Amino acid sequence: MKGKFLKPFLLALVISIVSIPLFAHHGNAVYDDTRTITLKGTVTQWLWANPHCILHLDVTDNSGQVVSWIVETENPTSMFNIGWTKTSFKPGDQVTVTALQVKNGKPIGRIVDALLPSGQKLVGKARLSSDDSNK
Repeated sequence: MKGKFLKPFLLALVISIVSIPLFAHHGNAVYDDTRTITLKGTVTQWLWANPHCILHLDVTDNSGQVVSWIVETENPTSMFNIGWTKTSFKPGDQVTVTALQVKNGKPIGRIVDALLPSGQKLVGKARLSSDDSNK
């Protein structure tokens, strides 16, 4: 009788322990969500894929150096539901992206919004922790 309850309990325990890292994946702790950064650059690649869509762009910094940035969004289904598409960005497009940068200062971020060459503004799902953004 003891073994009858022990096996399901151990199975549930193992499943719980194995799935904990899956919840950590969706954390935003890596991003500085107290301010935004504005990036004006040239699209080099737009990946419309799970688990996140990824935009690669080349941005010229204040010293004239070209820095390759990688900024992400949510998954394609979530983005499609708010107006984004597989063809929203094309290599060579000049775009302006507002993003939350990673805390370590590397050229990686999470898109808050994007201004397309046509003037259309796409809004992302990233949120600031306060209404005061330092662009």
